[in-house]
Amino acid sequence: MLLRLLRERLAPFRTWLLAVLLLQGAGVVAMLYLPNLNARIIDEGVVTGDTGTIWRLGAIMLAVSVAQIACSLGAAYFGSRTAMAFGRDLRRDLFHRVGSFSTREVQQFGAPSLITRTTNDVQQVQMLVVMAALIAVSSPIMMVGGVVMALREDVGLGWILAVVVPALFVSVGFVISRMVPSFRVMQTRIDEVNRVLREQISGIRVVRAFVREPHEARRFGVANDELTDVATTAGRWMATMFPLVMLVVNVSSVGVIWFGGHRVDSGQMQVGALTAFLAYLMQILMSVMMATFMLMQVPRSAVCADRISEVLETRSSVVPPASPQAPDPTRRGHLDLDAVTFAYPGAEAPVLHAVDLHGRPGETVAVIGSTGAGKSTLVNLVPRLFDATGGTVRLGGVDVRDLDPDLLWAEIGLVPQKAYLFSGTVRSNLAHGRPDANEADMWAALEIAQARDFVEALPEGLDAPVAQGGTNFSGGQRQRLAIARAVVRRPAVYLFDDSFSALDLATDARLRAALRPATREATVVVVAQRVSTIRDADRIVVLDDGRVVGSGTHDDLLDTCPTYREIVDSQLSAEEAAA
Repeated sequence: MLLRLLRERLAPFRTWLLAVLLLQGAGVVAMLYLPNLNARIIDEGVVTGDTGTIWRLGAIMLAVSVAQIACSLGAAYFGSRTAMAFGRDLRRDLFHRVGSFSTREVQQFGAPSLITRTTNDVQQVQMLVVMAALIAVSSPIMMVGGVVMALREDVGLGWILAVVVPALFVSVGFVISRMVPSFRVMQTRIDEVNRVLREQISGIRVVRAFVREPHEARRFGVANDELTDVATTAGRWMATMFPLVMLVVNVSSVGVIWFGGHRVDSGQMQVGALTAFLAYLMQILMSVMMATFMLMQVPRSAVCADRISEVLETRSSVVPPASPQAPDPTRRGHLDLDAVTFAYPGAEAPVLHAVDLHGRPGETVAVIGSTGAGKSTLVNLVPRLFDATGGTVRLGGVDVRDLDPDLLWAEIGLVPQKAYLFSGTVRSNLAHGRPDANEADMWAALEIAQARDFVEALPEGLDAPVAQGGTNFSGGQRQRLAIARAVVRRPAVYLFDDSFSALDLATDARLRAALRPATREATVVVVAQRVSTIRDADRIVVLDDGRVVGSGTHDDLLDTCPTYREIVDSQLSAEEAAA
């Protein structure tokens, strides 16, 4: 998986990679030439006392060294550019893939895991690309070239290379094989730490309200300790790598000096050749050691690549249409749900059973029912946050599965059950509804949503800062800002998913009264728990266990639907119900 990911994602950077290859190759060739020059200085200059030869060969060594440094710097430059661009593009593609996911896929991976995969996992693979650009090219050339040059100096010591190099590869391979499982578990444990931390930060008020700080501290401690344990195991194996390589390097150096010294003493080898052979051995082992550093990164990067590829290869269950259509302009705002059924994968029973719902411009259709009746799921089927597993959802006379996604979403103004605001300003949040909205449009939407008063009271007005999630506003204020964001869009269909729950009855009544003229040419679907919010709706659909058990006006349902009557009786007095 790692090789496939690198092959596919590095394809656009072939030119830069070729530059790295050429520069690294030139630099390694220069480095391999240096010990040979050094040996010639010793044998031809120092031993014979020829100063001219020493100066001439020394100047060549200096020029070769400068060339080698220049090639290394150039390779580092192009290698770094390649790795950074690779990471940028990979994060971009992950972001776009996650953005195409339906709610089902997001729930499948979990938000903390998706964040980890887009940040930490990409960084690990990116680090491997950097190391590969600087090491993977030069190490093989240096090792093979070093062996060839060492044998040119003296074949008699070649048996040391035949023993040392395989021994080093075997020992390093054994350590790496032990590290891979630990790195795989480590990434999962990082996900768990992020999940617990995210929950505790998001729910800090609940934690404090119920005095659960000690419990949450213990829960985080468990996740943290589990991550520490597996990281320690991987770290121990990693820590053995460098001493193991250095042990082989030092033992082989002693062997070369010992056996080479005997060959020099017997006249089978010159002193310069011995120093050159020792230098080539160091280069060979140095190349193996540098490759070891890269190989230490490979196991973790391989695990991260698997996790990244898992996201990139996951296709959304909400599939874009092959031949997108546009809504019928003569049927703008026409919403029809015919025999709609929805079941989650692996669920024993569907959440919705053959639900029918129809809305026309100027109408308000309300959906009410007990908790878990499927109200929010029903609303989520219209913008295709999920796809119905049975039946048809049509907007503007066209099945939503055949509509161009951008045109579909342009027709809908959704106010979710949990009013979420983005970090920025009030203005930027309203612009999410309609980017080209002017200031007058925004103030008009705020007035309809009963939010103008508190926004005007802010010193910065529309430019007042909004914290992530809108946590610097109350629940009711967040709901009104979310409603204003939908109103400024002026869509064909409004979807209010229990969007008035945090409002007091007086504000609720004023907001609904202000919405009527603003939504006169649109279809309004309201999911609510409070009867007072929907009693004036043109049609009320009553859900019970995912089935429609009643449909009609408030007065009709009081007479014909026991479930609705039960809901009314639980909320309103007899006088209010008859009013």
